[in-house]
Amino acid sequence: MERSLVLVKPDGVQRGLVGEVISRLEHRGLRLVASKFMSVSPDLAETHYAIHKGKPFYDGLIAYIISAPVMAMVWEGPDAIVAIRQMMGATKPTEAAPGSLRHDYALEVGRNLTHASDSVENGVSEAALWFKKEELVDWTRAVDKWVFES
Repeated sequence: MERSLVLVKPDGVQRGLVGEVISRLEHRGLRLVASKFMSVSPDLAETHYAIHKGKPFYDGLIAYIISAPVMAMVWEGPDAIVAIRQMMGATKPTEAAPGSLRHDYALEVGRNLTHASDSVENGVSEAALWFKKEELVDWTRAVDKWVFES
């Protein structure tokens, strides 16, 4: 089972799209293992986006992610990384596939609603950055046998 951090960023929260994001992930068959509605500290923002430090958009990215609450979640399932990123759509909303969240609800890259881990390794490290181990719930849904092959 792969795990991915999913953030509904400030624009998605402000626009009331948290439920839409959760609904789509649940309907796809992914399993929620952690969630919290939170304000992002500057330290957490800088650690999360450290890969972009020094780039022209870095300061704006930090200011944006700390500007309003986010919904932070960890979702799991087989091939969760690819499935979730497919559902979110391309980073640039005008390049996102029809039916994806970014295609359906966003116009600009700086207001693209969500973040999702881009690799299995980043899914693990990002989940650990945003959640304590005891906040991740290992559980089985009654429908799992109808969604997951093994």
